[in-house]
Amino acid sequence: MPDPPPSSPEHHDLEGDYRPAAPSPLDPVNTRIEPVDAAYLMKLTDALNNTLDLQTLLSRTSELVRAVINYRIFAIFLLNDHTHDLRMRFQIGHTPQVERTRIPVGKGVVGQVALTRQPLLLNDVTSSEYYIPANPEVRSELAVPLIAKNRLIGVIDLESKEPGYFQPEHLRLLTVTASRIAQAIENARLYARVSRQAQTLEVLNEIAVELASILELNPLLERVGQLLRRLIDYQMFTIMLLDEKGEILVTRYAWRFGSTHAPLRRIPVTSGLVGAAVREWRTINVPDVRKDPRYLEMNPETRSELIVPLFYKGRVIGVLDLEHTRTGFFNEGHERMLTTLASQIAIAIENARLYQAVIRQERQLERDLAMARQVQLRLLPPEAPSHPHAEMAVRFLPARSIGGDLYDFIDYGPNRTAIVLGDVSGKAAPAALFAALVSGIMRSAAQQQPGPADMLAHLNAALQERKLESQYVTLLFALWNDENQTLQVANSGAVQPVFCRSGQSLTVKAEGFPLGMFPDVAYEEFNVATQPGDVIVFVSDGILDAENEKDEMYGQEQLSSLLCASRDLPACEIADAILADVTRFQGGRDRFDDETIIVLRVR
Repeated sequence: MPDPPPSSPEHHDLEGDYRPAAPSPLDPVNTRIEPVDAAYLMKLTDALNNTLDLQTLLSRTSELVRAVINYRIFAIFLLNDHTHDLRMRFQIGHTPQVERTRIPVGKGVVGQVALTRQPLLLNDVTSSEYYIPANPEVRSELAVPLIAKNRLIGVIDLESKEPGYFQPEHLRLLTVTASRIAQAIENARLYARVSRQAQTLEVLNEIAVELASILELNPLLERVGQLLRRLIDYQMFTIMLLDEKGEILVTRYAWRFGSTHAPLRRIPVTSGLVGAAVREWRTINVPDVRKDPRYLEMNPETRSELIVPLFYKGRVIGVLDLEHTRTGFFNEGHERMLTTLASQIAIAIENARLYQAVIRQERQLERDLAMARQVQLRLLPPEAPSHPHAEMAVRFLPARSIGGDLYDFIDYGPNRTAIVLGDVSGKAAPAALFAALVSGIMRSAAQQQPGPADMLAHLNAALQERKLESQYVTLLFALWNDENQTLQVANSGAVQPVFCRSGQSLTVKAEGFPLGMFPDVAYEEFNVATQPGDVIVFVSDGILDAENEKDEMYGQEQLSSLLCASRDLPACEIADAILADVTRFQGGRDRFDDETIIVLRVR
């Protein structure tokens, strides 16, 4: 269908751009020009004030212009400040190929209007030096600049297949419209930018929070790539980290056109764009890598590349490398976003590395502790000895993989056994090593079969010679004589033994200074005469100090009560009953100290 004819058979000359036209046989009703009245300006004002959405605003503008100019081909071009070209943001009647065209300022009718900031009316485009024949059927064109606050923001362009279709009145109407909508378009674009910035900041915050929660390096790097796509529509992405010497960039994660692709690439920092970003400590944005001699071709499709260094504590640890098949794809906004996010990514990467190092150390420590525990258990006697007039039992439960408690049964000749129960200061491996030292010295001295008090004095003197800072041991040494059923007891600060006879309990009041704290210490020795049915229990402080969920301690009173209640049981069952009662008392609370029980029951 041909364009409607102009509203008058004659066109007035406007700087020679249009010429008289022959009368049209079409219905003149379709081409009548209405004056620009208050009603039109009111509609225009309402359309501009009722929306801040750019596409809605451009669509309404097209409708208002159609009300006064019966066009067939319409377009609004907006100026891109970064690339300095005009891009079609709204159109009616153009082909998709034309819609994607970018027009440099100064090229074509639209570019010339943008350059001169003056409207242009062409009655016959074929005679114009400015016209670019994008549509061979177009014969006349009208273009008006969009200017807001003395700054060009775009161009409104109308085209017709009829020569001489547009008139000076059309030009005046479009100029009036353009002067009203230019600022509205700029406001809508500003609102869109602010909205995008707000969304970007929100996404950046979400990314920073999420990255801080990922402590494994490979999942972290993959998540970085996924999250960055919420900000930048890149096509290729690589994370490269420096080796330990800081000389080689090693690919740790790569993404290519929708799939993970991570070939092991090693690039010296002395070469390539990525190396330049490390050496120069700055972001590098290359619009066209084919024109940069530093570029090392990894992907033949790449045209533009953006490299952002990752800084951590004043040093570069790697780079983020984004690529695109379109030239000039990455802009200053992309640089700002990535620079802001890069510091968070660097911290997350270092946290993940530190976490991995800690995990490796913990695993090695667990292996070392497991071996040390095996050694410690080998040093402890496998079972308690038995005599004609006495039975003994022991239970040992460390609070950690290696305990600080030590116990032993030492043969002192026929019918005599030394019962040893100690507690080394500290926990885990240091305590176990110190316990092994004490045990070795004690076993060596036991060959001379000293009495309990003399044994403690000898141990104290030996530990003074091998004094270790903040290391000491509390130890109870008791010597059982099965011939006369007596017990000799000496104590260096350990828990005092509990004695039960005929349902009544008492405590053996043996006391003394811990071993290794003070030189030249003498220890008291107590003799206890027993009777058949008597039960004596030796416990570490982990038993008496065990706490329940109310922070109450198990205590000696409960121990004495349970001991007397179970005195008729075999020694092993008495030990089991005590350990079970302590466990029941603690409930769900974790053990904080080693728990050791030795029971001596007189037959």
